[in-house]
Amino acid sequence: MSLDGHYDDQNVFAKIIQGELPCVKVYEDDDVLSFLDIFPQAQGHTLVIPKGVSARNFLDFPEDRIGTYMSRVQMIAKGVTRALSPDGVVITQFNGAAAGQTVFHLHFHILPKFDNLPFQRHGQGQPADQDVLQSLAEKIRASL
Repeated sequence: MSLDGHYDDQNVFAKIIQGELPCVKVYEDDDVLSFLDIFPQAQGHTLVIPKGVSARNFLDFPEDRIGTYMSRVQMIAKGVTRALSPDGVVITQFNGAAAGQTVFHLHFHILPKFDNLPFQRHGQGQPADQDVLQSLAEKIRASL
């Protein structure tokens, strides 16, 4: 998909927000929903998505909501870092298929980086074990 286009309200993240699909929730308020990636690239790979908007990517996102959204991304990244004590953290976001975007609802990835552990390929292999995800989510929620 290109950078421009219509928002598909049946995308996987829209369905998660609407409660039609499950997620392992880390945080939720009126503005964002944060949950663990089911195909994690690293232990604790967390997503932060905005609620109440039809933004396919960052370029579509309403300017008046950027501050609140980015504040939540930072808050959750700090929680992930406190909970898991990684050696580093990657915070990233993709715009358009050519840039690597696969779900066309704005989202940020928070990827804890541990020395000597390479990132896994995203979306490859089997989904993560739900018990492991629940345990990680509990640790992150406790650190927010």
